[in-house]
Amino acid sequence: MMERPGRSFLMDAEPEPTAPAARPPRLRALGAHARPRSLPFDQHPTFRELHAARQLGMQTGLRDPHYRTHEARAGAHTRLDGRELINFASYDYLGLNGHPEVLTAHADAAALYGTSVSGSRLTSGERPVHAALEAALADLYEAEAGLLFVSGHATPGSVLHALLGPRDLILHDELIHNCVVVGAEGVRCQRKSYRHNDMEDLERYMVRHRDQFENVLIITEGLFSMDGDGCDLRALIDIKERHGAWLMVDEAHALGVMGATGKGSAEHAGVDPRRIDIWFGTLSKALVGCGGYICGSRALTDILRARAPGLVYSVGMPAPVAAAALSALGIMRREPQRVQALQARSRDLWEGMRALGLDLGTSWGVGIVPVILGGDLATLAASQRLEALGINTFPVLQPGVPANSARLRFFVSAAHASADIERALEVLRVAAPLS
Repeated sequence: MMERPGRSFLMDAEPEPTAPAARPPRLRALGAHARPRSLPFDQHPTFRELHAARQLGMQTGLRDPHYRTHEARAGAHTRLDGRELINFASYDYLGLNGHPEVLTAHADAAALYGTSVSGSRLTSGERPVHAALEAALADLYEAEAGLLFVSGHATPGSVLHALLGPRDLILHDELIHNCVVVGAEGVRCQRKSYRHNDMEDLERYMVRHRDQFENVLIITEGLFSMDGDGCDLRALIDIKERHGAWLMVDEAHALGVMGATGKGSAEHAGVDPRRIDIWFGTLSKALVGCGGYICGSRALTDILRARAPGLVYSVGMPAPVAAAALSALGIMRREPQRVQALQARSRDLWEGMRALGLDLGTSWGVGIVPVILGGDLATLAASQRLEALGINTFPVLQPGVPANSARLRFFVSAAHASADIERALEVLRVAAPLS
């Protein structure tokens, strides 16, 4: 997700005020001795903004696309309002959601351990399946150790809090996911962004400013969730090694999608995964579960076990969720043809969209294919037009992406048949122009 539209490179996360902030007009009007009262929530600026957007949608006949109830299992197809649709809005990259082995593993773990571990892993929430999944993930990345977190979104924030201090710097791609931005905002260190996938921009900053900081952590994504492109991993490794920094790679959308066997961005780039200091990922995409993971050195995971707030102070991951993800990972390793099918379907959709003259931005055409339409209203209207024709894809609007870059985002699954891709392209051909 975009860090914050309009932010420039090297801008501090929180600019220092140059003068004492003036009292808000409402407080000045109350006088020195009056006691201010918090506004009702229906007068909160965010509520007013949401209300205005809903009113505009009603006037234009556009439906709110958020929080809709899907009446079927997330996968290549779904059911909305009683209608069967081809689904391009779910993360089930390898078609494992509901796989019999995954369901059995989930049920067996629930029968043995219950639906909750009922405590922090530090105190009473540790179960054998946690260690088994951590070992399997570590083996995938050729790392010394792995570590599970109950929340994928909270994982990077917990890592940053545990590792960094006032003399340190987080240096991330400007399009890094919201979980990194939000996680970094509460850390007592500096935070800068470099232009998207611009290695020259990153190198210039490192040359000029690296000596000002003790530890520098560079953060990028193996596959960017909004744009469907990836980082230049080889160049990033060279920069971090040359300047003595750490490198953290978000594999949330790369695992199971990139590389000949789905091992992710290191396999895709042909680099030794041990040269990356911190691998971060989620279980909610290819591994059809929920939660986050970290892989790296044993010293890293020892620090996190002792100091990461999202692990120490949170309930542990439910054992059935860990068991399901472990089963899915085993199937991925055993059946690389699923990865190959996903990549083939993605390529077919990407090439067909290009032939229709659609703007796919910088997408690589693997797993995620965005169709950039620009305006929010035009994108909402296009999504509804496609739904009426049997295709479900989610419209991504501001603030999820910068102004004038709203898009329809297509997630491809190995479970999509060739006929699903052909039908999607046929619908796009009939519905064009979308904007």
